[in-house]
Amino acid sequence: MPDVTFRFEDGNAVIVSAAKGSNLLETARNANVVIDAPCSGNGACGKCRVKIKNGSLRQEKTLHITEEEEQQGWRLACISTVEDHVEVEVPDVASAFKKRMKIADLESAEETAIFEAARAGVEAAGLAMENPMELLKVSMCAPSLDDTMPDNERLLRAVKQETGVKRVRMPYTVLKKLPIVLRNSEFCVQCVVHRSRDDIFLYDIFPAEEKAAVCGLAVDIGTTSVAALVIDMLTGKILAKASTGNAQIRYGADVINRIIESVKEGGQKRLQDAIIKETLNPLILEMCHNAGLKPEHIYRMCVAANTTMNHLFAGIYADFLRQEPYIPAFFKTNSLFASDLGLQIHPDAHIIAAPNVGSYVGGDITAGALVSLLWNQPEFSLFIDLGTNGELVFGNSEFMMCCACSAGPAFEGGDISCGMRASDGAIEACEIDEVTMEPVFRIIGQKGQKPVGICGSGIIDIISELFRTGIISPKGKFMREGPRIRFDEYGVGSYVLAYKEDAAGIKDVEITEVDIDNFIRAKGAIFSAVREMLKSIDFDVSMIDRVYVAGGIGSGINMRNAVRIGMFPDIEIEKFHYIGNSSLTGAYAMLMSADAERKTYELAANMTYLELSTVPGYMDEFVACCFLPHTDGSLFTSTH
Repeated sequence: MPDVTFRFEDGNAVIVSAAKGSNLLETARNANVVIDAPCSGNGACGKCRVKIKNGSLRQEKTLHITEEEEQQGWRLACISTVEDHVEVEVPDVASAFKKRMKIADLESAEETAIFEAARAGVEAAGLAMENPMELLKVSMCAPSLDDTMPDNERLLRAVKQETGVKRVRMPYTVLKKLPIVLRNSEFCVQCVVHRSRDDIFLYDIFPAEEKAAVCGLAVDIGTTSVAALVIDMLTGKILAKASTGNAQIRYGADVINRIIESVKEGGQKRLQDAIIKETLNPLILEMCHNAGLKPEHIYRMCVAANTTMNHLFAGIYADFLRQEPYIPAFFKTNSLFASDLGLQIHPDAHIIAAPNVGSYVGGDITAGALVSLLWNQPEFSLFIDLGTNGELVFGNSEFMMCCACSAGPAFEGGDISCGMRASDGAIEACEIDEVTMEPVFRIIGQKGQKPVGICGSGIIDIISELFRTGIISPKGKFMREGPRIRFDEYGVGSYVLAYKEDAAGIKDVEITEVDIDNFIRAKGAIFSAVREMLKSIDFDVSMIDRVYVAGGIGSGINMRNAVRIGMFPDIEIEKFHYIGNSSLTGAYAMLMSADAERKTYELAANMTYLELSTVPGYMDEFVACCFLPHTDGSLFTSTH
């Protein structure tokens, strides 16, 4: 069998044997080599690029690789087959999710402001920021020939006497360390406990004089990105904050491709390993190292994720989510523990999952709805979470309804040739001179950072500016000529923001007509969902009092630009509020507040779910929205 050598830019290499005729992308996946494939190997996205260093590959013809690039050795892994020994270089961008882990600087007020605001808002709504975790000190008499009570009963009795609770549960992890800890501490210990009305669960014990940490973990598992917090459960202080890409990305950028991959032989385990072993565990270890903590001191975890991500995280069969009548295995569950899933935190750590509402409206939305506080206001509010799936909630203190639309990964940089998530090197804001057509942009990162690609907020700005200056038509086609506008051999136009000599990557940073078309479909999905949901209750956009926009697509969205391209309804700009990653903020609130946790379950139970795929006129509305700003110009009079 021919050998395939995957060589990386850091000098490392992986050598695997493959049968003749094997697909290169599948060969890489089987060897756990990360090659980014947002379309899951369908040949549609053009991002699974590798470069031949030695040998050859057989590749089908594709528009994603130019003749010049093909001569330079570039190939798409998904449509290439192994015929003989070959050595290929895997670009750094292919494993960007792994190499661009970002640890937040908690000295910056910006990093913690959103959580402090959420805490204040939740308390103002009457929910106490109190949780059932405690650090309890107890002392016992040492055993003797006259007092031969076993260690476990001695500790249980002491805890009962201290708390007045009749039932105390002690897991194996505590029993195992109990004899040594008791004697090393002269029978004076600290206990990490979870207290409920009827009983106490004993998580851990330490000598009384030892400094003990009682921590919790809040996680937002997005389809593209994962963000997390480590929190002191006793004080609410944020000890560490970090984000990274979801390693499942190589199995497809959207949930449908992930589900399809999961039902293949061994697929369910591959998807679960990708999120736990390759994404969460390294993120947890890095955060704990940064904060000077031991991972086993994390005793509680709250996960906010969409319905598919919840299933893949828990290793639960997910294929029925995409089959009519779209039934998940669970909306809510209290049966998950760290040891069941292989998470590198305390093995008995209980995992709270923010409840799902429907097959495509998950716990990330119920957590976000919690901290948006729309349920605590008489005014009508619209909550929009921009991600691979666009999810919406509309309502007030009297009612709430929700729906989801398949926006695709464009808001997080997927399906965009130079797209990337909102991390260092991403263009996050842009203006274009109407006369010279020269761009001025802002880049995430330190001063002097060169552009690597474009994140969601930057894409919104660029398309809006191209449209405002007349460079592109309402259909997203280039109409003007200039040094930054060029057309390839197939007549596909593009606008260059940064030439490769001024960029940090291996090619120009540009946006193409294909990119613009992909984004127009994504923004069309959002606006058509807004229209159909309001129409279902005989409302229109004029009745919206507030719009809360969430999602980690950049440091903030230029709302006027989003309205100009027809992504958001044309209402007063003052009504729009960007609230950042509300999924993570909601997970933080649920972790820290038993009241907030209960309220989130209540919100999910009372939310009406609208399945857009069953609405007769939705596709017609969607098609009408795939235009800048819309085929019905009367809906966007302020942008004229």
